[in-house]
Amino acid sequence: MTLLPVLAILFIATLIRSAFGFGEALVAVPLLAFYMPVDVAAPVAVLLSITIAAVIIAQDWRDIHFRSALLLIAATVVGTPFGLLLLVLVPPAVVKGLLATIIILFSSYALLRRSPFVLRNDRFAWLFGLLAGVMGGAYGMNGPPLVIYGTLRRWLPHQLRATLQGYFLPASIIIMGGYWFAGLWTPTVNRYYLWSLPGVAAGILLGRIINQRLSSHTFLIYVHCGLIVTGLALLWQSFL
Repeated sequence: MTLLPVLAILFIATLIRSAFGFGEALVAVPLLAFYMPVDVAAPVAVLLSITIAAVIIAQDWRDIHFRSALLLIAATVVGTPFGLLLLVLVPPAVVKGLLATIIILFSSYALLRRSPFVLRNDRFAWLFGLLAGVMGGAYGMNGPPLVIYGTLRRWLPHQLRATLQGYFLPASIIIMGGYWFAGLWTPTVNRYYLWSLPGVAAGILLGRIINQRLSSHTFLIYVHCGLIVTGLALLWQSFL
């Protein structure tokens, strides 16, 4: 009885990730947790992330800004221990509230201003990668700084989508290795994952079509609205 809603959730999460390059984490794990334990839902979501990233990279590797992706990954590795330290030393509500406020204010500013600020090179990639590492180490949420960086670089929709996968693929593989080491990669995880593959394939294809048909302006509006939703979710968590 739980299989159909689980497959529907994974399809929707895949569609969001394939269309915009990020955002499936807001859908997958919280909704899957209604139908399965979190220690099953999280590995299923990461396997999904690996699959989506691998397929998009295979299809659109020419659109990846490899230099940017490598710089962001390297800075994330440096920032992750600081995120873990933040998790230990600072009350979670304070950090989540601060991060949420920054994300909401930035995206609101980007939506309202007619000529937003633009980064013309990778000079500040280290800063956004560092922030991604801090957020990932503290709360497993390293996507927002990367998405903000891509919008500031004014990458086209297909470029942002592809470059984010060049970042997420190695990160997700490392996380899945951690789940395997902890004994959380179980036959139950594999069964849910295998059942989801037809829907995942359809979601990737449909998301790619949506991504290619969006204008740059419309895409940025959707991306910043998604970031605001992410910030609101963080803000809500900070009050729990």
